[in-house]
Amino acid sequence: MREPFEKVVEQHGATVLRVCRALLGAHDADDAWSETFLAAMRAWPGLPETANVEAWLVTIARRKAIDVLRAAGRQPLPAEELPETPSSFGVPDADDQELWETVGRLPDKQRQALTFRYLAGMPYDEIAALLGGTTAAARRAAADGLKSLRKHYPGATARGASA
Repeated sequence: MREPFEKVVEQHGATVLRVCRALLGAHDADDAWSETFLAAMRAWPGLPETANVEAWLVTIARRKAIDVLRAAGRQPLPAEELPETPSSFGVPDADDQELWETVGRLPDKQRQALTFRYLAGMPYDEIAALLGGTTAAARRAAADGLKSLRKHYPGATARGASA
């Protein structure tokens, strides 16, 4: 019979906290520790009896730390001084406005697949992981989106340049 989950927390909590602190620092470690044990508690009934519980928990902690680091990378950074004039970086030129409106009307998966592939340069397997599907489905979504764009802009290439 499996031991109660509370005993697992008592036995391995300190190790998991050390791992979280080593990967994240003290500030975010407590949140990652909590997220680790919440995820572990949900999966606990299905864990095989022969599993190495400590290694399993450390793996979950590492993944939760990665999640925290990714989320932190998406957070805006404070700036001491704001620029005096707004930046035009990322703002489409007047010549491109119609193109960006057309891109905005694409189905979500096609628009996202095109964005991740051609603006971010991501491989299809990573796009599939983000969109939730297979690599072939991500490739198909990007191809379908590009085909739709080419109907409106026959000279368009994957890089956005005219042929």
